[in-house]
Amino acid sequence: MHKRLLPAYLLTFVNVLGFSILMPVLPFIVESYGADKWVYGLMLTLYAGFQFLGAPFLGSLSDSLGRKPILVISQAGTLLSWFIFLIALNLPDTSIFGLSLALIIIGASRALDGITGGNISVSNAYVSDITTRKEKSYIFGYLGGIAGLGLIIGPGIGGVTASTSIGFTGTLIAAAAISIFTLIAIMVWLKESHPIENRTPRKKESILNSFLILRRIKEIDPKPIIKLLFLTKFFFGIMMALYMSTIALFIIDLFDFNATQLGVFMLIVGIFLAFNQAFLSRIVIRKIGEFRTLLIGLALSAIGLICITLTANFWLYVAFYYIMNLGLSLSFPTFNALISIHADPKKQGAVMGVSESINSFALAAFLILGSTLYDHLDYAVYHIIAGLPAIAFLIAFFGFKRLNRSTKDVS
Repeated sequence: MHKRLLPAYLLTFVNVLGFSILMPVLPFIVESYGADKWVYGLMLTLYAGFQFLGAPFLGSLSDSLGRKPILVISQAGTLLSWFIFLIALNLPDTSIFGLSLALIIIGASRALDGITGGNISVSNAYVSDITTRKEKSYIFGYLGGIAGLGLIIGPGIGGVTASTSIGFTGTLIAAAAISIFTLIAIMVWLKESHPIENRTPRKKESILNSFLILRRIKEIDPKPIIKLLFLTKFFFGIMMALYMSTIALFIIDLFDFNATQLGVFMLIVGIFLAFNQAFLSRIVIRKIGEFRTLLIGLALSAIGLICITLTANFWLYVAFYYIMNLGLSLSFPTFNALISIHADPKKQGAVMGVSESINSFALAAFLILGSTLYDHLDYAVYHIIAGLPAIAFLIAFFGFKRLNRSTKDVS
């Protein structure tokens, strides 16, 4: 393992953990306050919506002030959000406008975690700063593996700690402890990767500008290949939003799981994701290149989303889930690798910020829609979701083919 990348690995892990540790428990927390399923979607939306606002701002700010100070501040914000969540869980059960006060404060903590969780754009820029073109493909594969590790450990921690005598409080204490360790690691181990001579002057921007993704893309003026990747990633991001807002509900309904059982299930599929992203994706990329790997990933994602609706047998479901899991595992690292490879080095933070904004915008706009659609369509919602990676596949295939005819810039 590259020691200089250890802080970036930890950041990736903790950012994923911030979402995954709540996956097996958040539906039950919302239910414990008597709230409807759409409130669960709202909690996910708050995190993603504020991450959407934070990612481009933090990415651009790191281009001006350096990576390390932004990472320290944002990680401190994430730690604070866990303490706010913990306080909310221990409040008396009172209501405001028909909604539990505790849930309102939990929503505020998710918003704070989201806006500081936009530091993933800064973390990716840091990785881009210190890696060569050849290293980017497999390093982002490793980062994908670390994200997969977060998806393994997070739900496991969430499920196991929720089953202890202190319940959900134990889950939050564990998350806060991990955040403290990461904050210390950044302060002690991370060396500034963005030298002063490469920094760009800070421009005053309205927070409204964060919503205007097309304007931000125009401002950074990326290469045509990056614009194409942004468009492809948008449809992939919508798929992820609808999938993430429904999969826990679907599994609970299909197998009648409790929080611990759901955590163990996610532990199993997380092992698949970590292995596929850290090792298998690297092998596939080395054999056939980033672009073809991305196409295969998108195709398998579409096929897997259909397959998981075809059975209620647990082991067959796991097998079908692996197909979808493999598709996601091949897609995640190749998006980041291709964007990083072709971005202007002086604009890495801004480009990565827009890339994460696209993800976060899709999540913010469609998470609550996903849980609402699931309430009405049940498993059939996945037949709709499967169409999105199929569209992304067509955009990527024909777009890259057109670019290849006019330039050899595509790897």
